Amino acid sequence: MRAMVLEKTGQPLQLRELPVPAVGPGQLLIRVSACGICRTDLHVVDGELPPIALPVIPGHQIVGRIEKMGSDVRDFSCGQRVGVPWLGGSCGNCDYCQSGKENLCDHALYTGYQLNGGLADYTVADARYCFGLPEDYSDLQVAPLLCAGLIGYRAYRLAQDAPCIGLYGFGAAAHILIQVAKFQNQKVFAFTREGDIDAQDFASLLGADWAGSSAQAPPELLDAAILFAPAGELVPQALKMVRKGGRVICAGIHMSDIPSFPYKYLWGERGICSVANLTREDAKAFLPLAARIPVRTHVTRYALEQANQALDDLRHGRFTGAAVIEL
Repeated sequence: MRAMVLEKTGQPLQLRELPVPAVGPGQLLIRVSACGICRTDLHVVDGELPPIALPVIPGHQIVGRIEKMGSDVRDFSCGQRVGVPWLGGSCGNCDYCQSGKENLCDHALYTGYQLNGGLADYTVADARYCFGLPEDYSDLQVAPLLCAGLIGYRAYRLAQDAPCIGLYGFGAAAHILIQVAKFQNQKVFAFTREGDIDAQDFASLLGADWAGSSAQAPPELLDAAILFAPAGELVPQALKMVRKGGRVICAGIHMSDIPSFPYKYLWGERGICSVANLTREDAKAFLPLAARIPVRTHVTRYALEQANQALDDLRHGRFTGAAVIEL
């Protein structure tokens, strides 16, 4: 099979010919048809996350059909379309796993990071962490829902009662979440990088009540802010824009250092929290909701051999919406 392989962090992915992986007990062998590109992939490739054993095949927004099932798999069938998300496994025994918070498991395994991912013709995945997908979506359209959508939704649930939400960083996750928030009749302000008129216009097209740069003050104070951009300096900036009792939610897996700031920005029962990974319950809640709204993803497609270009385009903000590798 073809695979784009990370052999050394900080270096481009390498196109390799590898054997099709064997399917083990409890696993699915999946013929990949699409795999979304995520900012987490950039963090993995750039070596910004804790070190892992290399080489590894990145990619964790995987869509494909089951080619073969290992022993003990009962809830799937060959030929069925499935999705594989970032969370690829957990211990199942710790307090977090036992309470439905497997996203916090200290022994969790992540697709495209500790486990080979979807930038390949085939992948294997633990069937317990895979799920069926809404039929109304094409493979390309549904792929971004598997990370940008799921982790974005986990962050959104902390702000779902906020009348006015600010989204900092208008990329793949924000362009999905704005559709959920508008469906719930919330006011949404979109914050982008300075001068990113394309992203601001895109946000307005999707229903943003205001769009501007993160350096600007919105028309009114926010009840909650969700930060998708991995820029620590946005935390105090967002705190200044949140009314008393409001919350700043950091939704990324990695962020640059947060600079010191005056306590008055936090005072007034404002809060800062983070969102880590996702749970299987997030998928069960979000995917049917996305289909009901319906959420429409805006996708730029790339061939497998163009994975490095897709990552570079994401790094420099050369597209709006999401990037997806089509196989």
